[in-house]
Amino acid sequence: MSIDSYLSLRDFKLSNISWRWLTISKDMNVNEKIRAREVRLIDASGEQLGVKSKQEALEIAQKRELDLVLVAPNAKPPVCRIMDYGKYRYEQQKKEKEARKKQKVINLKEVRFTPGIGDHDFNTKLRNARKFIEKGDKVKASVRFRGRAITHKELGQEVLDRLAKEVEDIAAVESRPKMEGRNMFMMLTPHSEK
Repeated sequence: MSIDSYLSLRDFKLSNISWRWLTISKDMNVNEKIRAREVRLIDASGEQLGVKSKQEALEIAQKRELDLVLVAPNAKPPVCRIMDYGKYRYEQQKKEKEARKKQKVINLKEVRFTPGIGDHDFNTKLRNARKFIEKGDKVKASVRFRGRAITHKELGQEVLDRLAKEVEDIAAVESRPKMEGRNMFMMLTPHSEK
């Protein structure tokens, strides 16, 4: 076979194939990518067309100018559906985009205290914690014990209890104060979240 006859044969084959048959999906088996010899065929309206050979199914899909999509690869025989795969992917991407818009991202903010914190410093950190909670973020309040202050854990407990009491109108205590190493933690979550 000469080069010219090969090129003309290739051009003839490409001109008979619709554009959709050239795009092959990466996540689903579509059209020529399907490997099964026989498939159970379902048309675009959901009607079963029976068990057909892969080539027959491809021809039916091509006549209707739609795609052959493998929907149940583990069935015996595998199930294929005739559909507009480009439209299907577009609708899936649209649904995913809508779902991402609706989900609310909750950030975790941390406010650090010391066991012997002064009133002014406490009020400043309290204002920050209230601001974070009003925005809808969770707040992790922590008390860091340095040196011998670790022997007076009750002072850290009092600071965290005072904070919880001050913000109880807008937040709930998600986890009670607990020790972890040299730090004592407490989680606060906005009321609207529950």
